[in-house]
Amino acid sequence: MSEPKTPTPTPAGDTYKGWVFKWTNYIKGYQRRWFVLSNGLLSYYRTQAEMGHTCRGTINLATATITVDDACNFVISNGGAQTYHLKASCEVERQRWITALELAKAKAARMQAESDDSGDDFSPSSPPAAPGQGGASQNSEVQSALRTLGSKVEDLSTCNDLISKHGSALQRSLSELDSLRLTGEAGDKIRQVTERATLFRITSNAMINACRDFLALAQAHSKRWQKALQAERDQRVRLEETLEQLAKQHNHLERAFRGASQSNTATDSKSASGPGKGEASDEDDDNEFFDAMEEAPEFITVPADPQLHKRSSSNVSGFNSEMCADDQSLNEEPLAMNQESPSQELVPLKKRRTRIPDKPNYSLNLWSIMKNCIGKELSKIPMPVNFNEPISMLQRLSEDLEYHELLDKAAKCQSTLEQMCYVAAFSVSSYSTTVHRTGKPFNPLLGETFELDRRRESGYRSLCEQVSHHPPAAAHHVISDRGWTLRQEITVASKFRGKYLSIMPLGTIHAIFEKGNNHYTWKKVTTTVHNIIVGKLWIDQSGEIDVVNHTTGDRCHLKFAPYSYFSRDVARKVTGVVMDKDGKAHYVLSGTWDEKMEFSRVMQSSRGGENGTEGKQKTVYQTLKAREVWRKNPILDGAESMYFFTALALTLNEPEEGMAPTDSRRRPDQRLMEDGRWEEANAEKQRLEEKQRIARREREREAASQRTSSQSEEGETIDEDSLTDPSLKSAPHDSYRALWFDRCEDKITGEQVHIYKGGYWETKDRGTWEGCPDIF
Repeated sequence: MSEPKTPTPTPAGDTYKGWVFKWTNYIKGYQRRWFVLSNGLLSYYRTQAEMGHTCRGTINLATATITVDDACNFVISNGGAQTYHLKASCEVERQRWITALELAKAKAARMQAESDDSGDDFSPSSPPAAPGQGGASQNSEVQSALRTLGSKVEDLSTCNDLISKHGSALQRSLSELDSLRLTGEAGDKIRQVTERATLFRITSNAMINACRDFLALAQAHSKRWQKALQAERDQRVRLEETLEQLAKQHNHLERAFRGASQSNTATDSKSASGPGKGEASDEDDDNEFFDAMEEAPEFITVPADPQLHKRSSSNVSGFNSEMCADDQSLNEEPLAMNQESPSQELVPLKKRRTRIPDKPNYSLNLWSIMKNCIGKELSKIPMPVNFNEPISMLQRLSEDLEYHELLDKAAKCQSTLEQMCYVAAFSVSSYSTTVHRTGKPFNPLLGETFELDRRRESGYRSLCEQVSHHPPAAAHHVISDRGWTLRQEITVASKFRGKYLSIMPLGTIHAIFEKGNNHYTWKKVTTTVHNIIVGKLWIDQSGEIDVVNHTTGDRCHLKFAPYSYFSRDVARKVTGVVMDKDGKAHYVLSGTWDEKMEFSRVMQSSRGGENGTEGKQKTVYQTLKAREVWRKNPILDGAESMYFFTALALTLNEPEEGMAPTDSRRRPDQRLMEDGRWEEANAEKQRLEEKQRIARREREREAASQRTSSQSEEGETIDEDSLTDPSLKSAPHDSYRALWFDRCEDKITGEQVHIYKGGYWETKDRGTWEGCPDIF
């Protein structure tokens, strides 16, 4: 079938052409035809001369399948309408065509996908550029170059797959040659090895050529992009310098205006004070705008006049001398946390671990698990440990104590308003550990506990217990030797929405200080995990927190601004105002929940002259210079391979002596996951969950039998209709009671909560854990 002078198929850019034998019918059999491969289309002609006027057939490779029959034959079909049975002159020529067809097919499929998505991805943000719009044309050029580079990368990937395929075939042939004895078949095997080696060389050359094209294209555009980027940077610097100069000039003019207005008569100064305040609200030099870009600003802060601060505070700002003393205490250096008795300092502290085993690199398709779980409660979805981090929710709840020193400082404050600043900063600091932590903590088993005894190092003891399973609820109690107590009961409500996961903590956090008996409460904001299915996971916090002092009536309103693509404001921003019971502002808090918080002393407040987007006037606060009240600890070295744990989180799952049998550190699946044995951890996790379900069914049967016996003793009969009585269905079927916490009504909030009843630490000292359930 082959001819010595048959031209070899040759590539010309994205075009590939040559002679191939095509099956016509049973009478004529295979006939030689001229095939042309271009732009994802394979066309054929009887002769080369027909290319200009007559095409005998065309098939689109984007939806076609390519199969190989034998050494020279191959078939191209698009699903039944068109099928080409082709034969090359030799195996080497056939492989050239197969390689070219696979590359063209991959490129055609990509182009079709980009064409389908172009209307959604580019039309809203990239309208057609009018003639002369250099920015739009430059953007179009960059997009075109990026698409070309992406196409070349896909070509490299396809070539790599072909090299792997042919390399395996070559290896098999070599193995057969090694095991072959010197017989008559030796010549055939040697020829086969030679042909496969030739195929491998051809494919390797194709990949080398693709690499060369990619490199040349990247080098051609690299300098152009660097120049464009440098030009943008220079323009940005010039704009920033210009804006700074304008802001300084504005500030100088305003100060000059104020000085001139003070020299006028009382009537003139009074009439000028209105515009002065209006202009002060528009300063560009030092103003901070406390808003998310989508909403109207609630208030604005401007630097207070230094002369204003030197005057009598009672005449100008309305603050008494006690508040001035409070401000001085806030300006002091951070309080020393080791001001304990000398005997405590001499006791050597336990050395705790600073590393855990590195996280294994296991891949898992999340969509295959989550597609059937949309709209369900997250706690009811069986999840493999691949999505977890090796700590439980009880331990994660204990991580709120990462910055316990804020409460230590708050306990030493003389003023309740100053104390409020530290408590508010503490409420924000608990979210700082979540910015990189995309792993899901283990759902605690019912009755599971976790103790965190840091009395010698930090002066506090913490105890958590899982007091309910449906809905999941954990009670937490912390007592500190430094004058404060923290307690909370958190119920997590979570919903999977397809693209993101919403986690809504329900419950109230209480902080009680011995000095002054100040009792603070607040709630947590909503946590959202984005890009659940596609893209890189990232976490955002949004909502509002009201920190209330129920003893004095002081209040701090904190606002967590949600992330917005169109916002020019700093990401993860938090703002707040500390007010007394009369609604008078004393401090302004600002910062981010993943980095730091600052406070500013309010000297004056007024209504701005401009209205917000909803017709509300903005409040303008004149404040002193902001000072830092909290800053996040730096990320540890190698944290990305240790689930981004903090120094405290690394020690939470470290085994300790004297732990309760129900402690999270004894949980076997969690321990196996930390050790990198994930398959065993998944099996152990299923065993524990099934054991918990069996125990729950047993409790429900006992509760039902007790209700039946009590009704029989009272002489009541149970008929079939009573079994469908809604009142009976609503009755609790689970008689479980927490071991270390009692359920009662909270006197402050009126909620039904679990409060620590005592006895845990005394039981630990005795080492008698007979009352603990067997949950592991």
